[in-house]
Amino acid sequence: MTPGSGLQAGLKNRHLSMIAIGGVIGAGLFVGSSSGIATAGPGILLSYALVGTLVVLVMRMLGEMSAANPASGSFSAHADRALGRWAGFSIGWLYWFFWVVVLAVEATAGAGILHGWVPSVPQWAWALIVMSVLTATNLVSVGSYGEFEFWFAGIKVVAIGAFIVIGLLAVFGVLPGVHADKASFGNLTDHGGFLPHGPGTILTGVLLVVFSFMGSEIATLAAGESEDPQRAVTKSTNSIIWRIGVFYLGSILVVVSLLPWNDPSIKKEGSYVAALDSLGIAHAGEIMNVIVLTSVLSCLNSGLYTASRMAFSLGQRGDAPKVFARTTSRGVPMAAILASVVFGFVAVFFNYAYPNTVFLFLVNSSGAVALFVWLVICFSQLRMRKIIQREAPEKLVVKMWLYPYLTWITAAFIVFVLGYMLTDTKGESSGRTTVLLSVGVAAVVVVIALVKQKVESGRAATVPAVEAAEKVTTG
Repeated sequence: MTPGSGLQAGLKNRHLSMIAIGGVIGAGLFVGSSSGIATAGPGILLSYALVGTLVVLVMRMLGEMSAANPASGSFSAHADRALGRWAGFSIGWLYWFFWVVVLAVEATAGAGILHGWVPSVPQWAWALIVMSVLTATNLVSVGSYGEFEFWFAGIKVVAIGAFIVIGLLAVFGVLPGVHADKASFGNLTDHGGFLPHGPGTILTGVLLVVFSFMGSEIATLAAGESEDPQRAVTKSTNSIIWRIGVFYLGSILVVVSLLPWNDPSIKKEGSYVAALDSLGIAHAGEIMNVIVLTSVLSCLNSGLYTASRMAFSLGQRGDAPKVFARTTSRGVPMAAILASVVFGFVAVFFNYAYPNTVFLFLVNSSGAVALFVWLVICFSQLRMRKIIQREAPEKLVVKMWLYPYLTWITAAFIVFVLGYMLTDTKGESSGRTTVLLSVGVAAVVVVIALVKQKVESGRAATVPAVEAAEKVTTG
C-alpha cells in the first residue's frame, strides 16, 4: 500500500521498466518527424539531440525529487512542497488539462486508422470504442493498466529496434533481398549539406520535435504504485540517456541515411513508411499503421492513467474534489478516472463538431504545458535539494549533476525556447498562438490558485480567533 493513500502497489518491475521505455516513444515520433526532416534536413538530428539533452536533465531533477519522496502527484506534489500550494495546484491542473486534450487527439488518430481498415464503422464510433475499452482497463486495477502498457510499449520497442537494425544493415549494404541503392551515410551531406536551410532551422526543428518527448515523466508517477518506488525511479532516471539515444537519435539517423531528406515520399507517406518503402519491403505502410496504432493506444492508455493519478493527487491535497482521492477495494481512483475520461469524450466531441474553433483552442492552449511542467520541475528542484539535505540527506540517492548551475542553464534554455516560439507566426497553430493561449490559460489557473490559497489562509486565521472568543464568552 502506498503510504497515506488508497493506491496499491500493483505494478511489477517489468511493468515499470516498459512504462519507462515506452513513455519516451510517443506517437509523435512516427507521425511528426517528417515535418522536422523537411524543415531542417539531416540537421534535425541536432534538434532531437538538443531536446533529448533537455529531457535528460529535467528527468534527472525529477528523479532526484521522486526518489527521495515518491508520490502519485510527482512534480505537482514536489512543487506544492518546494514552491507553495499555488504552484502544486496550478501545474497539477494544467498537466491534467494537457492529458485530457491528448486523449481526444490520440483517440481521433486511432479511430482514423481503424476506420481505414473497417470503413463500415464510423470514425466517431471507433473513437468511442477505443476510449471505452481503455477506460475499462484502467478501472479494473493498476495491474491491468501495467499489463496493457507492457505489451503496447513492448511492440513499439521491438518495432523501432527492428527498424534500426534493418536500416543499418541496408546502409552498410549487407541486407539481402532489398533495394538499397538510395541508402548511404552520404545522404547526411550530399543534398545541400547537413543543414541545407541554414543553422537557424535547428531551433525551428526544436519547436517541431519538443512535444513528441512529453510522457517521459510518466514513470515517476507510476512508481508510487510499485513495490519499491525508490528503486523504480532510480532505474528509470539512470536509463533515460540510452533510451533517447537509441529510440530517437538512432531511428531518425536511419531514416535520413536510407533516403535523401528531400525525397517527396517522406512528406507524402511519413518518414518511417517512406524509409521502409525505399527498401522495397512489402506492405510497409500497413506494418507502420499497426505500429502507429499501437503507439496511439499506448499514449491513450498512459494518458488516462496519468490524468487520473494527477486528479487523485490533487484530491488528496484538497486542490480537487475529495471524491477524486477515494479508491475502490482494488486501489483504483474510480472518480478521478471517470472525470478524466468524461472530459476526454467532451474534447473528442469538439474535435468532430468544432475542429477549427473550440478544439483548435483546446489544443493550442494546452500546447506549451510540457515546457511549463519542465520549468516548474527546475525551480522545484532548486528548492527541494536544500529541503532534502536538511531533513533527510540519506534520501539523495539520485543527484542532479553540477547543481545548481546546470539546473539554472536548463531553466534558461526552456525560457529561450518559449521565447523563440513567439517568433513563429505561421498558421492557426503557430508557436506564438500556442504560447500566448497557454500562458493565458496558465494565468487563469494561477489566479484561481492564489485566490483559493488566500481564502483558505483567511479561514485558518479566523478559526483560532472564534475559538478564543467562545472561551471568553463561556468563561
